[in-house]
Amino acid sequence: MTDQQTSDLGVAGVPQDAIKRLAELQPGKAGSIFTSDLSVNEFLLVREAGFRPLGLVLGSSIYHVGLQVGRWGRNQELDVLSQAMYHARELAMSRMEAEADALKADGIVGVRLDVEMKEFGADIAEFIAVGTAVKAEPDAGGGGVSNWRNNKKQPFTSDLSGQDFWTLIRAGYAPLGMVMGSCVYHIAHQRMGAKIGNIGRNVEIEQFTQALYDARELAMSRMQAEAEALHAEGIVGVQLRQHSHTWGSHTTEFFAIG
Repeated sequence: MTDQQTSDLGVAGVPQDAIKRLAELQPGKAGSIFTSDLSVNEFLLVREAGFRPLGLVLGSSIYHVGLQVGRWGRNQELDVLSQAMYHARELAMSRMEAEADALKADGIVGVRLDVEMKEFGADIAEFIAVGTAVKAEPDAGGGGVSNWRNNKKQPFTSDLSGQDFWTLIRAGYAPLGMVMGSCVYHIAHQRMGAKIGNIGRNVEIEQFTQALYDARELAMSRMQAEAEALHAEGIVGVQLRQHSHTWGSHTTEFFAIG
């Protein structure tokens, strides 16, 4: 990173232009207009739950994903790739949280976490986190919660829809944060003799079953570990996604989020 690039970045890697934009969104400032990607229904339900939108916040990380070769005939996690995919998402999330913190927000709702492969190269991707920063009104959640930030003193994050968020708050639960787990796994190739022997037969391919089972379990256990670190009681809205990205048919990422 050059000196010029360093000077363009503020606290937690937030660009100076973003800091200026956030300054214009400060609550109570004359002419301040909030921005949000919530739908009209979601916006109204979030307001009804007792949270006031402050502005759209985002984080981005363009990341070079390293190289790791898996053994042709062996099921194995590719640790270098798992670490890269997790760290890049964490950078994007932390920058989004830093923007929300600059607005003195209590949380971020409607979070989207996406990966876009870039034309700069097959191993370069942009990781993007976007959501709406919100401030809790005194009566939010029935007035029973005095501090909506999590135990890390960061604004909570939630990828629930406005409707689900409203239902969660009305049921007496407080969101703590989005938790995630990633596992990039190499699935062993089937030997030629086994392929020929399976032609025309109904038969389980046990090495494939075991590989996918192990990979999903690793992603899920890492997501659960993050929830435990937040002292959560549970994880709702869990999604378990599978992406091959650009690695080919025998290497895939399992990504758990909730």
